[in-house]
Amino acid sequence: MGSRKLMIGVTIMVLLSTAATLVSSTIECSAVTALVSTCYTFITYGSPDPFPGSPCCNAMANLKVIADTIENRRFACRCLLGLISTYNPNVYAIATLPDFCQVSLGFNIDPNTDCNLIL
Repeated sequence: MGSRKLMIGVTIMVLLSTAATLVSSTIECSAVTALVSTCYTFITYGSPDPFPGSPCCNAMANLKVIADTIENRRFACRCLLGLISTYNPNVYAIATLPDFCQVSLGFNIDPNTDCNLIL
C-alpha cells in the first residue's frame, strides 16, 4: 500500500513537471516571437538595415540573453524555425539579423539547421 502511494506521488510529480515545462516553453516561444517581431520591417521589406542599438538589434541581444544554455539555444532555434515555416518570411533577412546586429546566438538561423545539434 505504501509503495503504491509513493508510485502515485512520483507519477503526479512527473506530470506536474511536464506541464510546467510545456507552459514555460509556450511563454518562451512567444517571447522569441515578440523579440523577432521588432524586426518586422526588415524581415518583410529588407530595409532599413538594422544596426547595433536599434530596437531590432536590442531584441537580438535580448534573444542572446534568453539563449544562454544549450537547451535554451535549441529551444530558441526551434521557435525561430517554426516562425520561418509558419509565416514564410524572408529567410535571408532573418538569417542576417545576428550579423547586422553583431550578435552571436550560437547557431545559424536557417531552415536547414538541425536544432538538436546545437551546442
